[in-house]
Amino acid sequence: MQNIQLSPDVLPKHIAIIMDGNGRWAKAQGKPRVFGHKNGVAAVRKAISTSAKLGIKAITLFAFSSENWRRPEEEVGVLMELFISVLSSEVKKLHKNNLKLRIIGDKSRFNERLQEKIAAAEALTANNSGMVINIAANYGGKWDIVEATKAIASKVARGELAPEEITESLMTDHLSMNDIPEVDLMIRTSGECRISNFMLWQMAYAELYFTPIYWPEFDENSLVEAVTWFVNRERRFGCTGEQIKALMKSE
Repeated sequence: MQNIQLSPDVLPKHIAIIMDGNGRWAKAQGKPRVFGHKNGVAAVRKAISTSAKLGIKAITLFAFSSENWRRPEEEVGVLMELFISVLSSEVKKLHKNNLKLRIIGDKSRFNERLQEKIAAAEALTANNSGMVINIAANYGGKWDIVEATKAIASKVARGELAPEEITESLMTDHLSMNDIPEVDLMIRTSGECRISNFMLWQMAYAELYFTPIYWPEFDENSLVEAVTWFVNRERRFGCTGEQIKALMKSE
């Protein structure tokens, strides 16, 4: 079995990650939560580069949920500033590597400066043909479904659509990320076993992978391990991490 060449077709096309445990990782080292968020950025880079090397079509990272506004004001402020600085420093590198960046969620609550940074980053990478990187920010799965429902209801009210024409496919067309495959593999770090109002519709048939590793410690091997688990779950055969790594493209 070890010598069998795996086909890239067995890999997940769309990976979603709930990046959890920054605060607890920092606390375990006697540091403030902000220290964990800053160290989490390195893990984001590793997740993106590893996924790209594997030829994954899309990766969605849950950066900031609509529930995160309930956190202490200082922490929310730091997260927003971190978001701006990472967008500024990383987007040129993503563009150079032909990756497409999109921010999904209700962006209206962000300050003007962040909204401008988001628009500029999306515009720069809009025509790239490589892996799609979705950053879910001020996002909630229920919000996504409600927004789609409002759009469909407006069409019904205008007489452009009859209620009996509403199908699952039509709903999918009105949701975030409607142009990429639905999620095959959802990963959550830090040992929590919830989906926390992430992509409720898009994860309907996803395999759910929970790991005790805190997000700042999640590296290339951690992602390979999750993908190996996925392939074995889906295909029911004992592939190894080495076989998955053999599919990786050099940077």
